[in-house]
Amino acid sequence: MVQPDTIRLMRECDAGIQMGVGAIDDVLDYTKDSTLRQCLVDCKNRHIVLKDELQILLRNCHDEGKEPNPVAKSMSWIKTNAKLAIDNSDSAIASLITDGCNMGVKSLNKYLNQYKAADGQSTDIAKRLISLEENLVSSMRPYL
Repeated sequence: MVQPDTIRLMRECDAGIQMGVGAIDDVLDYTKDSTLRQCLVDCKNRHIVLKDELQILLRNCHDEGKEPNPVAKSMSWIKTNAKLAIDNSDSAIASLITDGCNMGVKSLNKYLNQYKAADGQSTDIAKRLISLEENLVSSMRPYL
């Protein structure tokens, strides 16, 4: 029997990955610097690989995962579009991505602490997702 904490943690990772991919998609068309663009595309692809791995684990648990919170998703979209309407520079993009990653890292760490009984595989995915987000923040610093 799979621990409820395992499924809950995987669901939160699923929602987080979808938020991250969506945020990157929202800014890609505005990105001017080719290195920044490639960094975002590479990170998006790593998120998708992690999502594919997570989907296999969720299916094995007979679970469909979780969509991001519609309010959080809407607020992110509004913030992104409002900010880019005023300033669509690479610096603004880096700032938006940094804010989103920091919120994701905070949430994922909260869920890791909350779902302590989650198994090793789901905990590993959460930690790898946190690492992806932290690395993306680091790569955004030259553009801030």
